[in-house]
Amino acid sequence: MDAQPISAPWVVVYTGDNREAAMIIEFGHFCLVLAFVVAVVQTSLPLWGAHRGDARLMAVGDPAAVIQFLLIAASFAALTYGFVTSDFSLKLVVENSHTDKPMLYKVAGVWGNHEGSLLLWVLILAGFGACATWFGGNLPARLKARVLAVQGSIGVAFMAFMLWTSNPFLRLENPPMNGHDLNPLLQDPGLAFHPPFLYLGYVGLSMSFSFAIAALLEGRVDAAWGRWVRPWTLAAWIFLTIGIAMGSWWAYYELGWGGFWFWDPVENASFMPWLISAALLHSAIVVEKRESLKAWTILLAILAFGFSLTGTFIVRSGVITSVHAFANDPARGVVILGILGVFMGGALTLFAFRASVLEAKGVFAVISRETALVANNLLLAVAAFVVFTGTIWPLIAELVFARKLSVGPPFFDAAFTPFMVGLAVILPVGAMLPWKRAEIGRAMRPLRGALVLALAVGLLVYAVQTGRSALGPVGAALGAWVVSGALVDLWQRLGRGAISARLGRLTRLPRADLGKMLAHSGMGVTIFAVAAMTAWVTEDIRTVKIGESFALGRYDVTLLAVNSVQGPNYSSVMADMRVSAGGAQVALLHPEKRIYPVAGMPTTEAAIDLGVFRDLYLVIGDAQDDGGFAVRSYIKPFANWIWGGALLMALGGLVSLSDRRFRVAAGARKAAALPLAAE
Repeated sequence: MDAQPISAPWVVVYTGDNREAAMIIEFGHFCLVLAFVVAVVQTSLPLWGAHRGDARLMAVGDPAAVIQFLLIAASFAALTYGFVTSDFSLKLVVENSHTDKPMLYKVAGVWGNHEGSLLLWVLILAGFGACATWFGGNLPARLKARVLAVQGSIGVAFMAFMLWTSNPFLRLENPPMNGHDLNPLLQDPGLAFHPPFLYLGYVGLSMSFSFAIAALLEGRVDAAWGRWVRPWTLAAWIFLTIGIAMGSWWAYYELGWGGFWFWDPVENASFMPWLISAALLHSAIVVEKRESLKAWTILLAILAFGFSLTGTFIVRSGVITSVHAFANDPARGVVILGILGVFMGGALTLFAFRASVLEAKGVFAVISRETALVANNLLLAVAAFVVFTGTIWPLIAELVFARKLSVGPPFFDAAFTPFMVGLAVILPVGAMLPWKRAEIGRAMRPLRGALVLALAVGLLVYAVQTGRSALGPVGAALGAWVVSGALVDLWQRLGRGAISARLGRLTRLPRADLGKMLAHSGMGVTIFAVAAMTAWVTEDIRTVKIGESFALGRYDVTLLAVNSVQGPNYSSVMADMRVSAGGAQVALLHPEKRIYPVAGMPTTEAAIDLGVFRDLYLVIGDAQDDGGFAVRSYIKPFANWIWGGALLMALGGLVSLSDRRFRVAAGARKAAALPLAAE
């Protein structure tokens, strides 16, 4: 008799001899159901209390948010216990684990599937709601109650979706002796940690959305609101940056394609909210400093979370094929699309009704920091919509025109790159412009040295390289311009006087200024590295027999041996390859081609000799009829600078987040109850 899942979300069934393990699993299921009930309370009572001005009802939001988080955490811990102990009475464990799998990947298997990752999704959502309770003591009572209510409503929607269509605690009447194993592509340390960071970013943007909806309900956005929403957006942006960088690094060394970004639909799904949240961060500064761009900032907060939900739909619906996507039936995707429609449709409708009351107070000239930030926002937003269009166009073409189309890197490279070039050009200038009114000549005066340096670097690269595209010189010039411009901006903020006196003031600068310099510098480093790696890569594809050597740039590569190796849950064909230069050995590398027998799936494990200025990248392929092996080899210049730049951006965000001004509510003096007219 085949093992059959028990599909009703409320049924409790004890199977097997281990009653204690069964109780833990059922306890986790019960906690999830109870968390759903608490989320309903968190959504309804504080919202009604804020409408009626009832302090007791509004106060319900705080304990409800904390209790919901603790219940979901207990549920997640129970599911993790099931994976760690290989409890094959759980349908999810059977489909995504195996007794021979290393412990790290047993734990990673919890979120390496649709149901488990959805539980992680709601855990992080509840965690952000609890953080709003713990760190939101200076928020006005009504605003805080509405933020928690909106946050709770998102939890209600996704927990209902999970309990009725994607329950991670479904049991099997006849458990098998072993499982089907986790997708081999996910059995990698990079992919073990990549999804949690990405979800922290995705779901973190729900706080920006909740603040936006709460502000629309109150009909009020001011400088204090801009100060309150920024740390939540910044935290989400930091997590997204780290998550995207980890995913890019995994694709670079695990997939064996030799690239860092492939414009895959799921890659785009995380990149779009990153672009919009970056625009939101800069727009919120204008709200805080000048009380301008209020309606636009609210719209960005809605769109940022909307793109996160769009990414959830792309990953889980099965309508778009991707190496990263969960393989699920489109029926579940329809439910997610319905959730997206309800929240985005409701938010945009509320925005349409309330946008007229979001009157901007600040007036600014054409040449000003406000204008530079508007340009920054437009470039980032349009770039995000270009990526969105390219991602969903194959789906639209198939549904509307009955044509199968593929939108690949050539489209994205051509359509996206100009916006990033424009952003890099205006970034140092915009950071130097004063608020309200500025003179471009005066702002450019301190940047003359940075401009000369950037042009010199570009010309030097152009003179050195031969027979290559202009991408390298342009990328080098833009990277030098952004980095040097960020350093000049920080230097100007240290005031006048001797160098020693200026450096002495460095520790007294607001951390947000130092964080901005680091983040902008990271952007410049990444721009340069992407251009350098794309323009100057050396590639070689050939068949090589054991004992043969071939030239790769200034290196000689020799295939010494090919051996069969048995791993814990896979078998591997591993090559021994020596890389030498001038007769001296540089590295001994061991690329692999693994076969996971349970999953019946091969993976490619590239061997990389990491360097500061270049990576040596080797991939072993299938055996050929002539007795040789297919070998792909690359020299990747400045490859690690891509991820170094991303981490520098994240570090800059973290330093800014530690600024004391983010921990003290700017509008504490405005914490009095809002007038009833604002209702």
